[in-house]
Amino acid sequence: MRELDARGVERTRFAFLALFFAVMLLKLLVAMRLPLFVDEAFYWQEGQHLAPAYSDLPGLTAWLTRLGVAVAGDSTLALRLPFLLLSACVPWLAVRIAAREFGAREGWLAGSLALLLPLSGSLGLLALPDAAMAVATLLCVDAGAQLLRRVDAATVLELAGGLAIGALSHYRFIAVIGVGFVALLLLPDGRRVLRDVRVWTAIAFGAAAWMPLVAWNFDNADAGLRFQLVDRHPWAFHVDGILFLAIQALLVTPLLFAAMAIAGKRALSAERTQSRYFAWLGVLVVAGFFVLGFFADTERVSFHWPLPGYLALLPLLPAVILRWPRPGRIALWSTAGIGLVAVLGYYVAVSVPDVRARAAAEKWYPSNFAGWDALAAAVREERAAMPADTLLVADNFKVGAELGFALGDAEIPVLDHPLNHFHGRAPQLRLWGLASAGREDWDGRPVLLVVAASEVRYRELLERYHALCAMVGPLPPPRVLNVDHGRQRFLLFRMPGATAAQAAGDGEASSRREPASATCVAPAMAWMTTPETGQRIDGTVEVTGWAFKEGVGLAAVELMVDGHPVGELEYGLDDPGVAAYWRISNDPQHPRVGFRGELDTGTLTPGRHWIGLRLRGRDGSVEDWSEQPVMVAP
Repeated sequence: MRELDARGVERTRFAFLALFFAVMLLKLLVAMRLPLFVDEAFYWQEGQHLAPAYSDLPGLTAWLTRLGVAVAGDSTLALRLPFLLLSACVPWLAVRIAAREFGAREGWLAGSLALLLPLSGSLGLLALPDAAMAVATLLCVDAGAQLLRRVDAATVLELAGGLAIGALSHYRFIAVIGVGFVALLLLPDGRRVLRDVRVWTAIAFGAAAWMPLVAWNFDNADAGLRFQLVDRHPWAFHVDGILFLAIQALLVTPLLFAAMAIAGKRALSAERTQSRYFAWLGVLVVAGFFVLGFFADTERVSFHWPLPGYLALLPLLPAVILRWPRPGRIALWSTAGIGLVAVLGYYVAVSVPDVRARAAAEKWYPSNFAGWDALAAAVREERAAMPADTLLVADNFKVGAELGFALGDAEIPVLDHPLNHFHGRAPQLRLWGLASAGREDWDGRPVLLVVAASEVRYRELLERYHALCAMVGPLPPPRVLNVDHGRQRFLLFRMPGATAAQAAGDGEASSRREPASATCVAPAMAWMTTPETGQRIDGTVEVTGWAFKEGVGLAAVELMVDGHPVGELEYGLDDPGVAAYWRISNDPQHPRVGFRGELDTGTLTPGRHWIGLRLRGRDGSVEDWSEQPVMVAP
C-alpha cells in the first residue's frame, strides 16, 4: 500500500513539474510577442520616475518595471520578466501549503491546479500588480495556517513579508488583510494568535509598508484614495452584479468553480482548524467581491479581483476532486486546461497583426494592445521632417506612455484629457510636470501633437476637438494613421513654432485669458448611413451618409474600397439633422453636408470587403475615414 501511495505521489509530482515547465515556457514565448498594454506602459513611465508611491498604485509595480529594463534592456519581455518570475512562485507556494497541511500528493495536485486556473496561470504575462499580490496573498495564507499551529519567529517573519509585499502592490490588498483578520477572529485558535505580541509586530511591519502611500495621499489631498474608493465607483445599486457568478464560472472554468464552491462549503464545518481557515478566507473574499459587484465600478476590468479567494481555496481542492469519479476528474482537468489555453490563446491572437485587423469590427477588439508600433514609426518619420527643437506632445496618458516606451522618452508632455482623470493618472502627470495646458506652455517651439481620436466615444468627439482648439488653437491638416481599418485612429498635427512677434502676442493674449482663435478648425467627421456595417450586398448598392469639417468645410468626398479610391460621391446634399445633432459644429456648409453615390459590387470578389471614405477639406487636408466591413454576395 505504501509503495502504491509513493507511486501516486511520484506521478503527481512528475505531472506538476512537466506542467510547470510547459506553462512557463509558453508564457515566456507569449510575453516575447505580446504588444505592450497601456497600463504596462504607464507603469514603465512611473518606474522611470522612481518614487515611494504614485497616484494610481503603491510603488512596487513601478520599481519592478524599472528593475526589468535596467537588468535586461528596453524590451517588453525585459519589462515583464520580474512579473513572470513572481508568477512562477505561485504554484510552488500552493504546493508548499497543501503538502504541509494535507499530504504530498495533495500538494502537487494543488500546484497543478494553480497552474491551470486561468486567472493565476496567466499571471506575469503583463507587467501588472496582480503577480505580486498573488505571492503576497499566499505568503500570508501560509503564515496564517502555521500560526494557527504554533507562533514562531520564522512564521512571523513570513507574515510580515507577505503583508509588506501586499501593501506595496495595490490598494486592493486591504481586502485580503481585512478578510484574514476576520477569518482569525472566527476561529478559537485564531483569536489566540491575535493575542500574541509577535504577531502584532508583524502586523505593524506590514502596516508600515502602507506609509509611502498614506504620505502620498496626505500630500495630494487624498487623490489616489479618493479615486480608488470614491471616484471610480458609482456606489449605487446596479443589477450588473448578478453577472458575477456567470463571469467567474467561465473564467475559473465551470467544473473548477463548482469544485471550489463545494470545497469551501464543506471545509467551513471541518474539524481541522486550518481547513476552516482556508475556507473562511476563500469564501469571504469571493462572496465579498460578489456583493461589491452590485455597487462598484463596472466600466473598468474587475474580473480578476476575486483571485486571492481562489488561491486560498486551492489547498482544499484536491480532497474534493479525488473523491469524484474518474470521468468527473478528467472533465475537470480537461476544462481547466482548455480554459488556460483559451486565455493564452487570446494573448497569442492579440499578438498577430492580421488577427487584430480581422477583429476590427468586433466588440473584443484589443484596442489597448494595438497600433502603438505603427504610431511610433509614424512619429519618428514626422519628427525627422521637423526642426530639431520640435516638442512631442500627446493628447492623453496612453499615447504619452506608449510613445515614451517606444521612443525611450519618459518626459512627453500630455494635454488634459478625460481619460487621464478616468484612470486616475492626472495627478501623477501634474507631479511630474508633464501636464501641459497647451500652446501657452510650449514657449513658441514647433510641436508634433499626437491625438488618439478613437479613444473618445464618437458622440463626444466633436466636443473633444473643440477642447483641443481651446488649448492649442485651430488645428492644421493632420496626418491620419488608421490602424486596423481605423479601429485605432491617430491624428498627427505639425504645429509650427511661433515667431518672436507671435510669441509676444500669444503671451499678451494669454495674460488677458483670450482664446487663440475664435474659430475652431478640426479634423473631418463622417458617418456612412448605407450600407450598414456587416451588411450583405450585391449588384449596385447605394452609398449615403454625411460628412463635415469644422471651420473650413469639405471640398469632396471619395468612396474607398479596401484602401483604394473607387470614385467620387455627390457631396453637398441637404441634411439638416446633422447640424441639429452636432449643435456646436461650425462647418460653414451646414446643412449641405450629405453625400450619395453608388458602389458596383460586380467588380469585387465575393466575401468580406472594407469600405471607407476619403475626405478632402477646403484647407487642402486629405483624411481617410475609418472603414467598415460588408459582405459581397457570390
